[in-house]
Amino acid sequence: MSGLRIVHAHGDRVTVTVAATGVELLAYVYRPEAAWEAPKPYVHPLRTLAGDVVTDYRPNDHRWHKGLSLTASHLSGANLWGGNSYVHGQGYLELPERVGSMRHVGFDEVSSDGDRVVIAERLTWHPHDGELWADERRGVEVHDVEPGSGSWALTWTSAVTNRRAEPLRFGSPTTAGRGMAGYTGLFWRGPRAFQGGRIIAPDAEGPGLMGEQAPWLAYSGEHDGTDGHATLVFAHAPENDHAGDRGAHPAHWFVRNEPFAGVAPSWAFHDELELAPGDTLTRRYRVVVADGAWERDEIEKYLETHPW
Repeated sequence: MSGLRIVHAHGDRVTVTVAATGVELLAYVYRPEAAWEAPKPYVHPLRTLAGDVVTDYRPNDHRWHKGLSLTASHLSGANLWGGNSYVHGQGYLELPERVGSMRHVGFDEVSSDGDRVVIAERLTWHPHDGELWADERRGVEVHDVEPGSGSWALTWTSAVTNRRAEPLRFGSPTTAGRGMAGYTGLFWRGPRAFQGGRIIAPDAEGPGLMGEQAPWLAYSGEHDGTDGHATLVFAHAPENDHAGDRGAHPAHWFVRNEPFAGVAPSWAFHDELELAPGDTLTRRYRVVVADGAWERDEIEKYLETHPW
């Protein structure tokens, strides 16, 4: 038994700690923050089993980047990502009237059996004026804590239901006209030390994977302050590409290692995704957090032995 312990600071955050070592693996923060930054729950800090932090929080280049979070950069004209909004032909503009929020409503479960932590949450999505646009049921689970491989896993599931009388259109700066900027959906911002890190996929590596498809993508970086590296493996569940009546809408990776480390299995990199009134969009992802610089064969072996 890995001895996972939770502490719930009500109204603020849920922390998950390995009891044997005292390492806090993550804090799930649901307290709302600055309106300009599109308030939404997020995970930060995210740590390896050795205790090294592998997320950034409010970096000076993008204050609205907060660890690991679910975002919607272009949603039917609203910006639930935060900061300036991209407008084709004009670039990024300060348009606070476009910036919305994802609001915590309540938890259905916050529990640990020692080996697995479950955080089940209800949220609502709103444009700037506060109208209800969507409900979300979210699950964040911590599992497979394995000191032998120096790794643990987080599974994030979101089911978003359109509550408008018209379709919700999920897009990105790329669908709005800016090439190779298809960020939206689950987004990880790495620490500043991870700039220039290594990007690996099953059949290729490097920042040229931007906008490409792959079942998984990994990012390795070297820490400041302590010796060594960490690797994060991002994988999307097979059913994500064939969900619902909309047919296949495969994820394309938003990934960069310059000028910062960032990864997102984008919902709408090249094309908009339309969600009809009353319909639900469900996506499931896994993030493996590992000490050390894993090679492709290590990643593939891990994924083979830890099936969905």
